[in-house]
Amino acid sequence: MRIRRRFAILGAAACVACTAVAGCTGGSTTPSAPSGAPQSSGAAAPSAGAGGAGGANAAFPRNETLYTSGTQWGPPVNWNPLRTWDSATGTKGLVYETLFLYDPQTDKFTPWLAESGTWTDDKTYELKLRQGVTWADGKPFTADDVVFTVELGKMKTVPYANLWDWLEKVEAVDPGTVKFTFDKANYQQWANWVYGNAIVPKHIWGGLSEEEVLNGVNEKPVGTGPYAYHSHDQDRMAWVKRDGWWATAALGKDVKPKYIVDIVNSSNEVAMGLLLQKGLDLSNNFLPGVANLVKGNFGVQTYYPEPPYMLSANTAFLVPNTTKKPMDDPAFRKALANSIDTKKIVEGVYGNLVKASSPTGLLPQWDKYVDQAVVSEKGFAFDTAKAKKLLADAGYKDGDGDGFVENKDGSKASLKVIVPAGWTDWMEASRVIAEGAKAAGIDLTPEFPDYNALVDQRTSGKFDLLLNNERQLSNTPWMYYDYMFRLPVNKQQNTVNFGRYENKKVWDLVQDLDGRKVDDVEGMKQVASQIQRIQLDELPVIPLWYNGLWAQTSNAAWTNWPSSAAGTPKTPPTMWRNWLELGGVLTLTELKPAGG
Repeated sequence: MRIRRRFAILGAAACVACTAVAGCTGGSTTPSAPSGAPQSSGAAAPSAGAGGAGGANAAFPRNETLYTSGTQWGPPVNWNPLRTWDSATGTKGLVYETLFLYDPQTDKFTPWLAESGTWTDDKTYELKLRQGVTWADGKPFTADDVVFTVELGKMKTVPYANLWDWLEKVEAVDPGTVKFTFDKANYQQWANWVYGNAIVPKHIWGGLSEEEVLNGVNEKPVGTGPYAYHSHDQDRMAWVKRDGWWATAALGKDVKPKYIVDIVNSSNEVAMGLLLQKGLDLSNNFLPGVANLVKGNFGVQTYYPEPPYMLSANTAFLVPNTTKKPMDDPAFRKALANSIDTKKIVEGVYGNLVKASSPTGLLPQWDKYVDQAVVSEKGFAFDTAKAKKLLADAGYKDGDGDGFVENKDGSKASLKVIVPAGWTDWMEASRVIAEGAKAAGIDLTPEFPDYNALVDQRTSGKFDLLLNNERQLSNTPWMYYDYMFRLPVNKQQNTVNFGRYENKKVWDLVQDLDGRKVDDVEGMKQVASQIQRIQLDELPVIPLWYNGLWAQTSNAAWTNWPSSAAGTPKTPPTMWRNWLELGGVLTLTELKPAGG
């Protein structure tokens, strides 16, 4: 049995848009259960943890409580919304809120803490804030809070510090208006920032040091959102609905569960047991065998009733280290791409819980930006014979008769593809990749280092090939291209361009895309087409499959879950970090108690 784990990017300061990086799905593991982990027997009613408002062993009424799991892989350790990679599930989205929400299904922004945002000229953006919003302590939410939050980025350790590479100044025109003046208008990044970053209260955070801002636990979070801290323990995080949430009066939105209890992940068996015995309402774990659950009489639903069952969340890439032979040769990379039987991974490893990727790697929600003519001309597909011909045409030969080609200089080309130990689905996928490569004459062997060891190799460039899926769905394909092509390449590559691919022409195009207004779809398509032509000529990364937005739901306590069925919500059914602002919080407003 396997369970899908999600890791965050600790070097998030490298990119304003990294809010979409944290919380990504990748690999699998079965970690040992934390102390006090819930057992798969009954409703798993949580107890109030240390410092909890409810006291020891406080119970949560089942008909008022939403039980979730699939985000946290250890005890809650902080409630700091700037730490999007390890703050307690719901810190951003349930407590702290963003200026806008973004719906990836419809490609639309919804004003949230802001009522509107307008580019008044090419370098000036004016934000109008929603009136009547208060912090949970009763203090008014004003333009000063937004200015303060943005100016926190002047601290170099804050994740969005590089916003100030192109933001000249931010000022409160009046309590309800904020004016931003830019040196350069990076429209794509800015659109990502306004929905991806939580606003914090100046009256509480104003006296904090830089160390406290980034590394502070913030054990008494005060936000504008619908929930407040209730309690926590080693194996769970509990939130309680608060009175006076602004969206109820302003938008008619009301979150339905009085309590949300997020269970720390322990093992696949525990997650499956809790789901089947109605102790979980929403599981955001990767659970193999979902097809049998959906088709059987188990009371479990997924977004789609048939393959792939889930919405797509990110792309799994095979990343070659382009500084090493023979991965420095585009012809070799193309041959490798054509040797991979992605269909075998989709069907054999995942049982159709994932979809094969477009050669561009762009997620299905970004299909409009895919130039199908370029894909038809330059794309790749599984074809062992073609892979062998590409190798031969490029001058790769098997000089010693061992069945594998050598480098062009005659040296051995024995390669490793690394995947973290314990991520069993990715381990199996790497075996399929190696099997296809060997059939084409490429000596490729899977290797499974400890996760931390893999990160060290990935960061320092001491690897041949690796599987990776660090970038999530967001408002713009610029996110993926920034991930693939970011320059300059540094000695330590923490968050992007792990393959160390250098191409100034395509990086200039990525920056051109960043400078396109978000409503200039045709302009974005034109630049994306040029990027895709270079991408498919060079293949600095090899897109393979789309990981799903893992979500299994039960109607035992709550109904009206998002799904593809007519008349149901179409918001994402997830508590993953950085997905609540992608509409996950709206899912909570659409739920209905099973009892009516």
